[in-house]
Parts: sequence; structure tokens; C-alpha cells
Amino acid sequence: MKAYTFEERMQLLREKKIAHTLKKREQQGFTDADDYGTVPIPDDFKFEPRSNFPNGGIHGYAACAENFAALLAAHPVYVDPLEIMCGRWRKMLTEYRMRAGVWDEERFPYDHLKPLQKKYDLVSGIGADSHCAPDFRIGLKLGFGGLLNKVRVYREQNPQSVDFYDAEETVLLAIMKFIERHIEEIEKQLQTETRPELRATLELMLEANRNIVSAPPQSFLEACQWISWYNICTRIYDRDGAGCQLDVILTPYYERDKTAGRLDDDTARFILANLLLIETHYYQLSGVDDEGIDQTCALSWLILEAAHMLNSSANLTVRVHPNMDEKYLLKAVEYLFIDGNGWPRFCGDLSLTNGYMKNGYNEKTARSRIAVGCNWVAAPGIEFPMNDCVKVNIAKVFEVAYWDMMDSGKPSTAALKELFSKHLKAALDTIAQGVNFHLKHQHKMLPELIINLLMEDTIEKGMDITQCPRLGTIGVDGAGLAVVADSFAALEQRIEREGRTTWEEVSAALKSNFEGVQGERLRLMLSTSERFCQGGSLGDNWARWITEIFGQTVHNQPMPHGRRLVPGWFSWSNTIILGKTVGATPNGRRASQPISHGANPNPGFRKDGAATAQAAGIAMAQPGYGNTAPLQLEFDPKMSIEEGGVMRALQLIKTHFMMGGTLININVLDGRRLMEANENPDLHPNLVVRVTGFTAYFVSLSPEFRQLVVDRFIVGF
Repeated sequence: MKAYTFEERMQLLREKKIAHTLKKREQQGFTDADDYGTVPIPDDFKFEPRSNFPNGGIHGYAACAENFAALLAAHPVYVDPLEIMCGRWRKMLTEYRMRAGVWDEERFPYDHLKPLQKKYDLVSGIGADSHCAPDFRIGLKLGFGGLLNKVRVYREQNPQSVDFYDAEETVLLAIMKFIERHIEEIEKQLQTETRPELRATLELMLEANRNIVSAPPQSFLEACQWISWYNICTRIYDRDGAGCQLDVILTPYYERDKTAGRLDDDTARFILANLLLIETHYYQLSGVDDEGIDQTCALSWLILEAAHMLNSSANLTVRVHPNMDEKYLLKAVEYLFIDGNGWPRFCGDLSLTNGYMKNGYNEKTARSRIAVGCNWVAAPGIEFPMNDCVKVNIAKVFEVAYWDMMDSGKPSTAALKELFSKHLKAALDTIAQGVNFHLKHQHKMLPELIINLLMEDTIEKGMDITQCPRLGTIGVDGAGLAVVADSFAALEQRIEREGRTTWEEVSAALKSNFEGVQGERLRLMLSTSERFCQGGSLGDNWARWITEIFGQTVHNQPMPHGRRLVPGWFSWSNTIILGKTVGATPNGRRASQPISHGANPNPGFRKDGAATAQAAGIAMAQPGYGNTAPLQLEFDPKMSIEEGGVMRALQLIKTHFMMGGTLININVLDGRRLMEANENPDLHPNLVVRVTGFTAYFVSLSPEFRQLVVDRFIVGF
């Protein structure tokens, strides 16, 4: 019997993952979110949450801790002898919390905010969880047993916070019990496993898990398994997906084991691939340290190689800076072409660091914020930024301003600018009130019991991280930039400059949703005006102004307790749902259609779809305070690696960041394959795409989300 190589084992595991994806779609339907590392739910799986609240809600320290522990206990164990680490998750507590709603409006009503929230179609962030960065160094240093001891020590010092500490102890004991159940399963499988190579790694798996039940990890395998357990548990609790600077954090374990002769690169690569397979958390690679020195190291390369070995969905971000290892950046771009799975992403160190310093923080603090979310960055252990949880639908703000202007009887783009600014300020004031309300009460709704374990000051003070972050910055994303910029441009060009239509004719067409032959003729005229990302166009000029007014309004919004709002452009999956509340718009968009994706131009912004023009336009439309406005590209390069496709993409990445860009997401997709999969996803079950900030199997996405990717597709570049 020939022994499996690591590559052969990973091939079998990849095939199993695809089969799991199809089975999950059968069980759950379409899933328009991260791929996750979940496996299908057994037919006999049962879990019923317990609640002490009349409405059945799961709120507060005791209820959240007890239900998390019960859900963890109900989870079947998962040990695959093909792997070298164990564990998977299948259900999250958030799913059960949603039944009664994530917010208890009887105790903490916010009816006073709802009228304007509805008027401007705001995503308020009230009830939102996680979306911050735990500091994995805390957990790796202490282990679960050390964290438990820390909780018990500080409980004696803060008797007023006994509910907090009891809850933290409950979750830690549940995690340790969960690991122990897997140890029992590994022992059971060792009794029957006959393949020597699988027995050998099962024994390594057993030893690692025995060692980290209560003690801190010592070896490279133990550190990766510890991270994996934490990731599994934080997903089960509240869907958190923030990882860490993986290459830097794991380097001490890697170097120690390599020096001692306990680890070779083939095994390390397989361990890392297993870590990425188990959970699709977001990890940053490379970048610079506090002294501005490049952090690219042996593990930076190995992690890329491990993701290539896995050849599936992954959420890796390479941090690009002027002094980085050029060969490493080139290799990262090559994997975009070789595997075509939408990873890695790329973020720009200079623009993120310099932008965040405008909020009053020093360079060291600014650079400590790492890319560990769909569109967002956060400082591990010290920030609760709520990134990607708060959205301003500026297309709706524009719509409200437009009809206010028409009601005034004095329409003009100058008047529309003034009203747009006025309504944007009202929307941001409502957002600020909602954020402050959320932060005041969230610990009574869903305390961050798992994340608290790896944050500064939480255990020490007996307080939830929502109450005691050292950094008070809160992310606020605008959504619909291109819709608004192109609408302003169409009105200025077709009415005020060319006189080809009137305000009254446009308004009538908007009310009728461009009905009839005349309506369609007007829609086509408006939609072919100068658009955002065409280069030096009216649309570009308006996008620049909108970005400036949005950034300043967000940044200048008064906030209590040292908090500061930080602007960005991003819509995530809200692209579809936010569009449903907005009527027809002057850029030719029909009522209820999706708004533009993030900072991207509207589809068809240029006949050639020029990626370079798009990169230049989005670099210009950066709010500039340390949060991102991602450049999202989907293209069929029409060139192989040998013919220069990689070098063109590499140059585009470097140029975009030199111009001020912050984050780049790229899909390199075969156009024919993509179109076939859009018609029938089952034809290509292994097709992975970057949907927004996350990667997912195309076959798992709804038709609406598949179409979003197709609409952004660019032929050639």
C-alpha cells in the first residue's frame, strides 16, 4: 500500500471540501457570505437554545455563555485522519439569536432614531457584533488554561463584575471540554487506522491537543492547532473572522522547531494548509514592523505556498510597502494567475498608515492596524471599530436631496449639492447617535465573550471590549458612490451644459422608472454621459467632491468619550439590499436595482473596461483617514504568465498604491468558464471567486450575487 504524500492528502481533502460545499447548499440553500470552514450538519443534529427573556432572546453574560457552552457541547466532533489538525464547526449562536432578534427593544428602545434611519436607509450598526481584531499573542502566551487562571485571578480583584467573569469562565471550560472530546475521538481512530503515514500524523494530532487543552502551545503544530480552536469557537459564538499577522506570530514556533530538527518545510506547509482549510479567517502577510523594516520572512513564503497547496478559498492579504521583498510580491501575484481563486488581496501600507495618523494617532499605532476583514483593518487587542457594520446609503441620501430640490421649484446642480450636503449631515448625525447607543448597551445584548479573552484591559477590568477599547475609532462606510457621481454628472452634462433635456423631463422619467419609448430614450442618454472612472470626466470630478464632503462630514462628526468616526467606501453584500429602497436615479439606473459596488464604477463605465482607468479613479476617491475604499477587479487577462500578464497586474497594484489606494481585490477568471457557471453553477463546482472582501465557491452563491461578479467582469487589461 503506497503511502499518501502530503500533496495527495490535500487533493483528497480539497475534493471532500467541494463535496461538503454542495451538501451544505442542499441543506441551507444559497449562502451569500464567506466560504467558512463548516462541514455539513448531521441529519440527527438537534439544539434548542435556552432563554430567560419573555421574547425568547439570548441576551447578556449568563444567557450568551450558557447557550454557547450548550451549542459547543452539541457539536459533533470532527477528526479526519487525512489531516494533521482536528476540529470543524457547523452552527453559530447568532443563527439562534436571530429568531427573537439580536436587540431587546423592550428594554433598550431606539424609536427616536428609526424615522431618519428609514428615510436615509442607514445600516446603523445597532446590535452588530465582533468586527474587531483579537490579539492572538495573548492567547498563544497563556493558552486556554492560562486564560482561565487569569479570569479567576481578576475576579477576586473586581467583585462588582462577577457576571462577566462567570461568563468568561463558562466559555473557557466549554472550549477545553470540546478539545477533550476530540482527543477521545483521535484515540478511538488510532485503534483502527492501518496506514502508517496517517497513524503518524494522528499521533502528532493527539499529542498536540493533549498539550494545549490547558497549557500554552510550545510547538509550531500546537500553535496552529490553538489558533484553529480559537477560530472555530469565535465563529460559533458570533461569526467573528478576524485573524492576525500570521507569518510574524508563528515565526518563533517555526524557527524553534526547525532549529531543534522537529519540523521540516514540507510538514510546516501541510500544517499551514490544514489551518487554512479548517477556517477561512482573514490573515495579513508581510508589511513592515515598528521600525519600518520589511517583515517578509520564510513563513510568509510558506503560507503562500500552503494556500497554493490547498488551492481553495482563502482570505490572505499581502501588505505592500516601498521596501518590501519584490520577489515575494511577484510570487503573490503569480498565485492569482496560477490558482485563480481570488487570493491574495493586497493592501497599501503608506496610505493606510498616513491616513490613520490624521485621526490623531502616531505612526506606530497607525501601522499596528492590520487587514483582517472584508474591507477593514484594526489594531489587535485595543480597538473595537465596528468596521463593515455601519453604512450610509448615499444613493438614498441623494434621492432625498433630489426630490427636496424639485419641491423647491429651483432645480440646479448647485442647489442639489447644497441639499445633498445637508441631508448627508443629518444622516451622519443619526449614524453617530446609533453608534453611541449601541456601544452603551451592547454588552447587555451580546458581550464579546470569546474576543474579550484576547483583548487588552477586558479581563483586567472586568469589562466587555465594547466598553473599554484603547482606540476609539469607529468605521463608517459610504455605499453608492458611482450611482451618485454619475447621477450628478448626467444632470450637469445633459441639462445644464448641453440643454438636451430638462429637470422636469428627468423627474417624470424617474417617477415612471423610465417607462415607454421616450423614457428608455432618455435613460440611454443619461447613462451615456461622462462617468466615474473614465478619466478626467465629469463623473470623476463629482466622485472627488462626494468623497471629500463625505470624508470631512464623517471625520468632523462630534462624538463622546474620545471616539472618532472614520470614513471609507464599501458596501459588502448590502449592494443588493440597499438598492431595493432607491428609486430610479439620473445615471440611468432603474428603481430597486443594486447600487454600485463599494468604490467601484458602475458596470460598463467604459467600452474598453480599462482596469488602469478604474485603478486611477478609485485611487482618487479615497476618503483618506486610514480605512479603505477597495479597488475590485474581475478580468480575463487574455495572457499567460509567460506573456506578461503577471507583470501588468503587478505594475497596476504598485501604481494604485503609489496614487493613494488602500486595498485591492482581484479575480483572474476564465470568461467562458465564469459565464457557464453563472448559467449552471454545478458545471464548475470548484470555481472560487472573491465576491467582495471575501472568497466563496461560486456554486454556493445566489443568482443575484453571481450576477454581481459577472457584471464587474472585464475582458483584457
